[in-house]
Amino acid sequence: MPDDRNLLGEYLRARRELVAPEQVGLPPSARRRVPGLRREEVAMLAGISAEYYLRLEQGRDRRPSRQVLASIARVLQLDDESHLVMLADEVDPGRRRPQRRRRTESVPASVGRLVESLSWPAFVEGRYLDVLAANALATAVSPRLAPGRNRLRDVFLDPEEQALFVQGERAAGVLVAGFRRSVGTDVDDPRVVELVGELSIASPLFRELWARHDVAGFGGGTVVLDHPQVGPLHLDRDKLAVTGSDGMMLVVYQPSPGTDAAEKLAVLGHLALHG
Repeated sequence: MPDDRNLLGEYLRARRELVAPEQVGLPPSARRRVPGLRREEVAMLAGISAEYYLRLEQGRDRRPSRQVLASIARVLQLDDESHLVMLADEVDPGRRRPQRRRRTESVPASVGRLVESLSWPAFVEGRYLDVLAANALATAVSPRLAPGRNRLRDVFLDPEEQALFVQGERAAGVLVAGFRRSVGTDVDDPRVVELVGELSIASPLFRELWARHDVAGFGGGTVVLDHPQVGPLHLDRDKLAVTGSDGMMLVVYQPSPGTDAAEKLAVLGHLALHG
């Protein structure tokens, strides 16, 4: 039974629609009926035939060369072509996929002790963005940073968590792009199907961001929070892969240099200890 998924084609189509003609040196046209670039424009700029590019989007050719992928990634202005390569390599079209089972995630004991020992807010995030472990200071920054919570559900569905972020849509976009990188091609994983389905129904913003097919790495970033107890809180966020795990990340918030975040975290730590 052939695999009817066309992840590569979906990704190409979504990213093509996000590139304006003027971004790649083409004149804008009032007669343009589709957002972004046309298929033939991508093909022309990538140096391949329009028919070949059409086959890629339609899923009739899923084994393009690395050179072709690099050319398309350049036209689509992708910062990193690794996700595009992964989609092209992900599966033989005629191979039946085994039925997926829910994955269970357990934080190694040594990592749990490390989280508790850190002086700054820290938590462990699973491949589905579940919070698997957190220290008291992380929970003081946000009560939703606690084991059993899910970052996607909280950021898109919890009004208190949404109010915490000064740049809410930007934070939500980063989260969705990180989730896509985490799950990769496992979009038929039962937990992924459950999360995407639930959030697509409940959140128009999630639907919009998921349709963009943005993919982000797990590098550092900055977070600006409007904390109800201490006010504006500027933090640097670092994500570190947990060795030997299936996609777990250790997330640490540190005070941004030149801000009063360290003092405010000290206040939150005191409140967490003494109420």
